[in-house]
Amino acid sequence: MLNKVRIGKTDLVVNPIGLGANAIGGHNLYPDIDEQTNRDLLQTAINEGLNFIDTAFTYGMGRSEEIIGEVVKEMGKRHDLIIATKGTQKFVDGEKMIDNSPEYLRETVEASLKRLQTDYIDLFYIHYPDENTPKYEAVGALKELKDAGKIRAIGVSNFSPEQLKEANQDGYVDVLQGHYNLLNRQAEQDYFPYTLEHSISFVPYFPFASGLLAGKYTKETTFNDFRSKMPHFQGEAFEHNLAKVEKLREIAAAKDTEISNLVLACYLAQDAIDCVIPGAKKPEQVIRNLSTLEVQLSKDEFELINRIFS
Repeated sequence: MLNKVRIGKTDLVVNPIGLGANAIGGHNLYPDIDEQTNRDLLQTAINEGLNFIDTAFTYGMGRSEEIIGEVVKEMGKRHDLIIATKGTQKFVDGEKMIDNSPEYLRETVEASLKRLQTDYIDLFYIHYPDENTPKYEAVGALKELKDAGKIRAIGVSNFSPEQLKEANQDGYVDVLQGHYNLLNRQAEQDYFPYTLEHSISFVPYFPFASGLLAGKYTKETTFNDFRSKMPHFQGEAFEHNLAKVEKLREIAAAKDTEISNLVLACYLAQDAIDCVIPGAKKPEQVIRNLSTLEVQLSKDEFELINRIFS
């Protein structure tokens, strides 16, 4: 069983199974969210030993941060947890804009601190790069906030390989969060060599490819949300991906585990990845994700999964 791990070169020590909190208060992303269920989910996660929560301003336009801040304060667990959040989006005359300027990063960190009801953020990400701000200047502003004790570690998300290198020219970037799963493995070529060389921890988002890799869909499943426009949910590609998932089902059954646990264990077997942040809408999903810690992959099993999704 995996014990707690250190995230890259930071001093953040986490249960390697975290929580991606876009369904906590993310009413703009999921139309069926119930905030009391959100609170129950968070309480269950924390009580079961999960200590790494990943949120962002855009999850409910601050509502996710607010709910997390309220629950954590009620439970008196702030110093037991590692909380990551992200910012850079703002609205000007109703239009959404991306702003990486040092001035706005300082402003958005202060706003997140207030919503989270805390005086420090463990890991703050620049959520998206803008077109104008030099990336090293943006990261330099976060380094000043780190030196001031406002944040403990610096992350970037959705940066291209070139933007990441520019952002890290002074060696300040601790974590890169990027799109990676068994159906989208480009990060293995584009990012992993650089992040490993520079001790930058890679945190994958969409680890289940919006549920496809969790093994819960069939050919008859239909979608009326953002998934309906994703290429891996379309026509022949969807059926081809389902066939790969069925091969995972066989491996999972032989190990007496769930497909979702097998997938997460596969990511944690990658040297570039210290922790994962699967999302959840119900408390029982959090408990199921945490049971990944009981899954041990042999070298042969790891290589077999890689071949299936090569």
